[in-house]
Amino acid sequence: MSRVQKRLTKTIESRTNNLLKVREFVLEAARAFGFSEEEASKIVLAVDEACTNVIKHAYHYAPDKTIQIVIEPNKDRFQVTVIDDGKAFNPSAVKLPDLRQHLTHYRRGGLGIYLMKSLVDKVEYKYSPGKKNEVRLIKYLSPTTSNARG
Repeated sequence: MSRVQKRLTKTIESRTNNLLKVREFVLEAARAFGFSEEEASKIVLAVDEACTNVIKHAYHYAPDKTIQIVIEPNKDRFQVTVIDDGKAFNPSAVKLPDLRQHLTHYRRGGLGIYLMKSLVDKVEYKYSPGKKNEVRLIKYLSPTTSNARG
């Protein structure tokens, strides 16, 4: 099977109506890399959540900022990096939610980091004041995933 091995980049303005372009971009690349529809959809959802977090929290819905999405496939590793220059985010300051309490109190939102971590194999953050912020979402192509595609 031939897998996409080249770096792909897409830049969007920080508006939620641009998220469809991001989803299509990531889905196409994940499929070409060899992921099943289910695994590709998980990657897309994680990237969508990362971009939504940038729009809401880093840019406070300012529509004139940019978000860069960089896809770097490499052997069995598919990495998507979401880059912004908004407000820095320290992931260690956020504790994972108690899902039972979250659901019984009918809370909305607050599950983004949890969701991303459950959809991909690894989530990494790179941030420092005055520099660009990066969220790296990494998914490994397991032998069973590639065999499922046949």
